[in-house]
Amino acid sequence: MSYTAPVKDMMFVLKEMAKLDQVAGLPGYEEATPDLVEAILDEAGKFAGGVLAPLNFVGDREGAVWHDKEVTMPKGFKEAYTQFSESGWTALDCHPEYGGQGLPRVVSAAVREMWKAANMAFSLCPLLTNGAIEAIELCGSAEQKQTYLPNMISGKWTGTMNLTEPQAGSDLAAIRTRAEPQGDGTYRILGQKIFITYGEHDMAENIIHLVLARLPDAPEGVKGISLFVVPKYLVNADGSLGARNDAWCVSIEHKLGIHASPTCVMAFGDNGGAVGTLIGKANEGLKYMFIMMNAARYAVGLEGLALAERAYQLALAYARERVQGRAIEGSAAPVAIVHHPDVRRMLMTMKAQIEAMRALAYVVASAHDMAFHHPDEAERKRNQAFVDLMIPVVKGWLTETGNEIAYLGVQVHGGMGFIEETGAAQHLRDARITTIYEGTTGIQANDLIGRKLARDNGATLKVVIGQMQQTIAELDDAGAELAGIRNALAKGIAAVAEAGTFIGANFASDIRSVAVGAVPFLKLMGIVSGGWMMAKAALVAWEKISSGESDPFYATKIATAVFYAAHVLPAAPGLAAVIVGGGASALAVPEDQL
Repeated sequence: MSYTAPVKDMMFVLKEMAKLDQVAGLPGYEEATPDLVEAILDEAGKFAGGVLAPLNFVGDREGAVWHDKEVTMPKGFKEAYTQFSESGWTALDCHPEYGGQGLPRVVSAAVREMWKAANMAFSLCPLLTNGAIEAIELCGSAEQKQTYLPNMISGKWTGTMNLTEPQAGSDLAAIRTRAEPQGDGTYRILGQKIFITYGEHDMAENIIHLVLARLPDAPEGVKGISLFVVPKYLVNADGSLGARNDAWCVSIEHKLGIHASPTCVMAFGDNGGAVGTLIGKANEGLKYMFIMMNAARYAVGLEGLALAERAYQLALAYARERVQGRAIEGSAAPVAIVHHPDVRRMLMTMKAQIEAMRALAYVVASAHDMAFHHPDEAERKRNQAFVDLMIPVVKGWLTETGNEIAYLGVQVHGGMGFIEETGAAQHLRDARITTIYEGTTGIQANDLIGRKLARDNGATLKVVIGQMQQTIAELDDAGAELAGIRNALAKGIAAVAEAGTFIGANFASDIRSVAVGAVPFLKLMGIVSGGWMMAKAALVAWEKISSGESDPFYATKIATAVFYAAHVLPAAPGLAAVIVGGGASALAVPEDQL
């Protein structure tokens, strides 16, 4: 059940596809040279494989334990978190003004893939903390930043995101938590939140909750939501910890997976009200919370990638070791199952999609760095538009595909995959939540066709299609061995264009039929975007080989891209057909006949 970080493939994507050299040329990122980044990844890989991965099985078996409003983490987690924060991993891409290292987002994306692959349950704590840091950094007052950010960035304190309530679910317009002004700049927070990841634990001395609540005069719906900072322990003027705040974990959920991650029911105000302070302006909390949510959605997409990588490594090791059955031809003796064609197909399906997912995720992270730090405003806007379009794809497609790959991991193991001791089942159980939290795949898909496609009449999608077609032109100039990739990608691009045109033409007039195809469109975007990434990787590899490079890594990269084109991209035209022609059939059966 060991984990080895795929540093070589990570560095290939960072240098050849995610424009690490250009990112290192941005103001503030000059130190992010390839040599430094590779050294960081090497050290992160050692920590992930040596410290976090061994706790993954332990955490699943023991789970987080709740007793009398407190949560005790599984054996070794507290010590690992102390080592994690003292090693500086919590500060990787945070602002140097408050103790961060100021590294690019694309570098932290690669490092965080390792944490999630090694121990997903553990990684959720710094995930939520980083989202809270970003929200306070961008929207908080000077006093809030000074009070909270240094200790959160150092890892001394952790952070949470408190949105969901029992009666509201994903409908944030229905939240009821109240915030009553006290006349001294503070508010009394009263209400209950559910599904709060790491809302309580024993790994850090304080937990900083970011809580959505309504002021007494707030308008109805999402326009009446404000955001508040509510610490577990109040913070004195000198920065020391004060009294225990009225924010308590009243239970934790018993879940299918991620057992070591405490999913808490939080009660604010059972004893008079939790003390909080307003972030930014009143009634603009949802806008601020979306900063955390977008960061979390991208991070959850990385979870899909990471768990897929972990499931693949386990399945590959098992397939090489497990001797069962004779080869279809060429051997009279039993062979390792990796020699069987169907097992090879499953392993290649896992490998090809993982490489496509990784490339897409890192390219989006690189665009995020460009959007925030490029000196040219037009470049910032162009990259931000690409990031906005792709965030739901990264979240939705990577997690759905991660589930499929974890399923294949169990299948490669055969009956042993159904036995918990092999570890394959845990990856499947842990992956299942990724398509649900921070917005289900349906929510991501509606965001994609609504906010991201219909809002600008498909302008950003057309730009991306144009970039894909440029890759087709580059493939035309390459060797004949890339012709299959070129032809499959061209059909995939045509499918995206057809589906996107249909959505744009019918969104206003027949929204229900269009919405039926939202998830298929998200999947289509993921498959074709992944194919685009694989084609670009194959082009780089072909150029390396043509210039005399003999490392087999590059020949394998081309072979994997060819497999993706032959086994994954052919789904694109079928998905387009579903999107264009499947809406009416899905709505034809009356609800009472479903």
